[in-house]
Amino acid sequence: MKLKFISAAFIAGVPFLSSYAAVDFDKVFCDSTLRLDYVAAGNHDKSFVFLDGMHKYAGWAGRRTNLDSIPYVGNGIVTVTDSLSGDTIYRQSFSSLFREWQSTDEARTTSKSFQNTFLVPMPKRAAKISIELLDLRHDVVAENTHNYTPGDILIKKSHNRDKAPYRYLRKGGDPENAIDVAILAEGYTPEQMDAFYADAERAVAAILRHEPFKSREKDFNFVAVATPSENSGVSVPRFDEWKKTSFGSNFDTFYSARYLTTANVFDIHEAISHVPYEHIIILANCPVYGGGGIYNSYTLTTTGHEMYEPVVVHEFGHSFGGLADEYFYEGDVMEDSYPFDVEPWEPNITTMVDFDSKWKSLLKKGIPVPTDRKDSKKYPVGVFEGGGYSFKGVYSPADDCRMRSNAWPAFCPACQRALNSLIDFYVK
Repeated sequence: MKLKFISAAFIAGVPFLSSYAAVDFDKVFCDSTLRLDYVAAGNHDKSFVFLDGMHKYAGWAGRRTNLDSIPYVGNGIVTVTDSLSGDTIYRQSFSSLFREWQSTDEARTTSKSFQNTFLVPMPKRAAKISIELLDLRHDVVAENTHNYTPGDILIKKSHNRDKAPYRYLRKGGDPENAIDVAILAEGYTPEQMDAFYADAERAVAAILRHEPFKSREKDFNFVAVATPSENSGVSVPRFDEWKKTSFGSNFDTFYSARYLTTANVFDIHEAISHVPYEHIIILANCPVYGGGGIYNSYTLTTTGHEMYEPVVVHEFGHSFGGLADEYFYEGDVMEDSYPFDVEPWEPNITTMVDFDSKWKSLLKKGIPVPTDRKDSKKYPVGVFEGGGYSFKGVYSPADDCRMRSNAWPAFCPACQRALNSLIDFYVK
């Protein structure tokens, strides 16, 4: 991908991409949110992205520093450019369910569309907004540029007439100074909201037991939003169970039994337009094991399974932290998820193409690279082959980690450092 007027920098050893001059939030933005709704569509060979609409909210809960920077490239980038000066004033990277789906067998015979929503601060004057979708080589495969004009009468104001009640579970600071995480109810009837609040509290407690979240609790606000469903539970197609729920989530995404997602992204954001939020966790009232986490989109997991707490932390590692899965199996159907001659954008796996940008500085002097997993007790941080679903060619920083298994009690040192640096990116 070609980045214009961009230079590489480092936060605590983790690379991020930024322009040369800092952006002053108060000079270029209002204290309001512009919601951008897109539809990504195509098949295995073709990609398109279309603007569905724009909405506006009162207040901006997102970051007010590093505005024109991105911590990771992700699978796509949204860029806001001032129309008069041509300066980049805001950027955000993301991943998408559409890009995942394009690697499936179904995408070779079928064309589909997927909803995507992103929040940007409201510009004070006319701006151009562009969205780019990237492939595994970080090259642009689809893009769309459109205009924003202050006072545009067709930008909808989100009224959210049936405003769901909400409750702060932890409040580390004002929304403009802290990272705001909204926790939503899925498959909880109005009579089950006490259970939802209890499950949301369990999710927050589980996240805050893990470093670096434990040490950085004051940098987060967690707010539980009681979004009621008509039916209790969520849809499990393989059991022929279909439920009417707030966000229409279902298991068997891409025919993978444990993959729980929702296609109704616009509904999610409309339901919480009255709540300050940046990141989203959706709790599904269901005993079936599974979940999903998409970087800068949402975490979705079930609360009724005994592995609920480690799973919600793992998925939050994806959606908030941009961390890759560190597990792998020989002959896995997703074994070709990462080309071996390109460095993955996620901070906790490497193909060794650009290992300097990853956790190399954490290695002890004289450690063998790659590192034999048999020596993991001797080398808690190393370069262990296997990760990102690939048995060969992709390497992980530790033999085990919260991003590899439910049994492991912590994020590995490399993941902890990446998360800590990301928190700094949002609040410093």
